[in-house]
Amino acid sequence: MTNNNEYKSIPQEKFAFVNEGERLTDKQFDDKPIGYFKDAWIRFRKNKASVVATVIIICIILFAFLAPLFNTRYDSRFMDTYYAKKGPRSIALYNLGVDGGVERDYSEKGLIMSLAVGIGAEDWDDHDATLQEGLESKYQPILEIGEGIVSLDALKKEKVTYPGYVDTYLDVGFLYRSVEQAEYQRIVAFEEETGLKVLYPLIENNEYTPDPNNANYWYKMVKNQPVTIDETGDVDKLYYEDLVNGVPLEDNYKRDAEGNVKYYEYTGGGTAETAQYKIRVLYYNYYIYQNGFEPSYLFGTDSQGYDLMLRLAGAIQLSLFVAVCVSAINFVIGALYGSTEGYYGGAIDLTMERISDILAGVPFIVVATLFQIHLSAKVGAIPSLLFAFVLTGWIGTASRVRTQFYRFKNQEFVMAARTLGANDRRIIWKHIFPNSLGTIITSVALVIPSVIFTESMLSYLGIVKLGTAAQTSVGTLLSDASGIWTNYPHLMIVPAITISLLMICFNLFGNGLRDAFNPSLRGVED
Repeated sequence: MTNNNEYKSIPQEKFAFVNEGERLTDKQFDDKPIGYFKDAWIRFRKNKASVVATVIIICIILFAFLAPLFNTRYDSRFMDTYYAKKGPRSIALYNLGVDGGVERDYSEKGLIMSLAVGIGAEDWDDHDATLQEGLESKYQPILEIGEGIVSLDALKKEKVTYPGYVDTYLDVGFLYRSVEQAEYQRIVAFEEETGLKVLYPLIENNEYTPDPNNANYWYKMVKNQPVTIDETGDVDKLYYEDLVNGVPLEDNYKRDAEGNVKYYEYTGGGTAETAQYKIRVLYYNYYIYQNGFEPSYLFGTDSQGYDLMLRLAGAIQLSLFVAVCVSAINFVIGALYGSTEGYYGGAIDLTMERISDILAGVPFIVVATLFQIHLSAKVGAIPSLLFAFVLTGWIGTASRVRTQFYRFKNQEFVMAARTLGANDRRIIWKHIFPNSLGTIITSVALVIPSVIFTESMLSYLGIVKLGTAAQTSVGTLLSDASGIWTNYPHLMIVPAITISLLMICFNLFGNGLRDAFNPSLRGVED
């Protein structure tokens, strides 16, 4: 045992005063209380995954609402069937590779046909354009051509394929159109004003035309093989190597009695304004004539020809609208139902739980299907979908609220409030409910990704019909792409990434809210 007298031998000069010469004030001991929501915000910020998820959610929401506002050229209803299933293409980013291009292996016939689009764009009025002119044309769809690869087919015959990279928008080439005479005159005036060539000579329907409906076969062909015909009428097959060596494609244009090419053909109608003309147009320039700008789709086009970016933005808006509405309604119903069960208990709880059990046993997909069959015709597809979600969707929230009320209703602070004369309503909403808020908010936040996933699943399966010109859903976009995505991967990749981000980020966001609003973690430092 230590003798206390030993400490008396320590010299006094060994001791020093703390804060000597300083005056202590009450401000040094101020301890301002942190509010509930401020404390929740502080804890939420410490969860880095939840913060990143929140930023991504905000970015997706901003995209959904701002993309239609900044895209003044198109709206969600704009559709062009000739440019359906095309890849991303942007005039501003064309040189950076956003050119609507795909890699394609060509047979010799297919290669000549695609090259002929650029050659034909420079070939009119008896001007025999060369391959070099066609390659230098701004309307040439083939951007790159590789060396021919020789292989053996099933019959062990040599087959040559040419790897290429093609702009699929230019690859549409030429099309036949039927217009009124007044429209024809407007196209002529547009050509004179802009210098863009829209109208091209019509093609003769004769033995040199393999398909009279295909406006790209403007050159002579025999047995699906490009040919040249000399003055004696002899036919020589034309190969890709011949084009390289300067042999031109021989046109098969319609001509009048004087030998001039014909740009239109009368097909019916009684007056100068209503007479119908058949014309042949270079569709890329015809698109500019119709719309006033070149085709530019940053995300490409969907299977019907709509702008995929605008369709995706509308689909996100729809999914968020349905999810938020369902979450809000389920929160209100579930909070009221669950708090009543948990607070009063006994016979009231037993009766209300049996009602919940009966509703929970009803398969949701059956409810959604029946509502779509019998109710959507009267109120619409979206309201009937909301009814289906709300019919049983609040049960999970009610169960969580009930559990929390059973947990807290016999705590000391509740008993103290009851002793001091607080009524049931004050005890429920002032003392018990705030302590349950963390779990409830988490459940509500997690309802959002669940609703988005379920709504997308129902539209993907075709149970809910949302694929109209006015609206669509992510599930509908995925359903449209399911059979063709291997050839057009952007149709599946863009919606799939979007719904995946929404699901993951909302789950991380909900987890962050759970920790932030948990009263037991108040003041706890990581």
